[in-house]
Amino acid sequence: MSEVLITERNRVRRGRKKASYDRETIYRILDEALVCNIGVSVEGQAMVQPSSHWRIGDELMLHGSVKNGLFRALLRGETACITVCLLDGLVFARSAYNHSVNFRSVVLYAKGRLVEDAEEKRNAFDAMLDHYSPGRSSEARPPTRKEMDVTAVFAFPIEEVSAKVRTGGPNDEPEDLALDVWAGVKPVTRVIGELIPD
Repeated sequence: MSEVLITERNRVRRGRKKASYDRETIYRILDEALVCNIGVSVEGQAMVQPSSHWRIGDELMLHGSVKNGLFRALLRGETACITVCLLDGLVFARSAYNHSVNFRSVVLYAKGRLVEDAEEKRNAFDAMLDHYSPGRSSEARPPTRKEMDVTAVFAFPIEEVSAKVRTGGPNDEPEDLALDVWAGVKPVTRVIGELIPD
C-alpha cells in the first residue's frame, strides 16, 4: 500500500502519539464506520452535514441529491474536510481533568471527483449497498436511469488523511492514585440489531 500524503493540514499536532498515517488503520476505521461528516465552505460560510459513506479502493465515496448546496460547492472545486469517529469507551479518571474517551477517528482533506461514467456510478451504488450488508446489491432492484440522474456520487482520493486512536485506561496523576474514586473504562459498542421485516 502506498503511503498517505502528510501535509500541514493533516499532520496531527495535539496528541501526536495517538496519530497514525498507516493506510490499513485508516481503511479499517473508514470501513467500520457507517456515517461521516463532510464540511465545505459554501459562499463563505462553513457547512457541515452528516452522510453515509463507503470506500472503493483508495477512494471514499459519498452520494446525495444533485441539488444539494454542499455538493454544488464540491462541483465548483471546493476542498472538503471529511471526518469519521468511532467511540469505543468512556474513560473515568480519579480527577475530573483526566477523564477522556477511547476512540478511533479519521480526518480527510480532498477535492471530490463527480462520478459521471454510468457503469462506474452503478458499481458505486452496488458497493454502497454491499457496505450496508454484503450481497445486498444482487437482491435489490437496480436504480433506474432517472434515479441515477438525480443522485450525485462523489469520489474523494484518500491521500491527505490521518487517523487518531486512543485506547487504554485513565492517565491519572501519581498523587491521585490513592484517592477513593472509581477509575476505569465504560466500553461503548455499536450493535447492528436483528432485521425487522417490512
